[in-house]
Amino acid sequence: MKNLLFPFLLAATVLSAPVYAANGPAAAAPATAAAAPETYKVQPQLSTLGWTGKKVGGQHSGTIGIKEGTVQVKGSQLIGGTFVVDMTSLKNTDLTDADYNAKLVGHLKSDDFFGVEKNPTATFVITSVKALKGDATGNNATITGNLTIKGKTNPLSFPAKVGVKNGVAAASGTASIDRSKYNVKYGSTFFGAAADKAIDDVFTLSFNVIAKASGVATR
Repeated sequence: MKNLLFPFLLAATVLSAPVYAANGPAAAAPATAAAAPETYKVQPQLSTLGWTGKKVGGQHSGTIGIKEGTVQVKGSQLIGGTFVVDMTSLKNTDLTDADYNAKLVGHLKSDDFFGVEKNPTATFVITSVKALKGDATGNNATITGNLTIKGKTNPLSFPAKVGVKNGVAAASGTASIDRSKYNVKYGSTFFGAAADKAIDDVFTLSFNVIAKASGVATR
């Protein structure tokens, strides 16, 4: 019995002993590194940005061009981004009279509103993208970031529909912006405008932004 037990104990001891490499104990296999975020480039020619401002008795609307931008994608999730808006491209699309149209656009670009000569761009930097459930409009995320207009920066959150597929990231939705936070005071009752001539402090930006990974064809 003793002769049978000894080989068994010897084998157990060998199997339980640490394995040594030539220069010491063998290192454990490294954990699989988490996938690094990938940068997608915003496609201004495929993206749209529209604005709507309301006043007593009506409203005006138009477009602004996106100058450039990037988004960060991890796996199939949008996690960040930076966008630069070309304020010099601001246009009105509802006034058909050329003179009235030009007058309105000129006023919006003046220091009364967005001071475009001194502030030719606006920026938005995403700080978080959180899942949104139960939104009847189809939005699936809440995007939060820092918006800079006319040299003033404030946090901004809004619901959006986002998705990433086959090297293309897309985001669409509408953000409501309080212009008074960005030193855009003209026509605001908060800053003394008569009620019958008031312009709403809140205007909206509707966006549809497309970004593509490196190597994905641009059409």
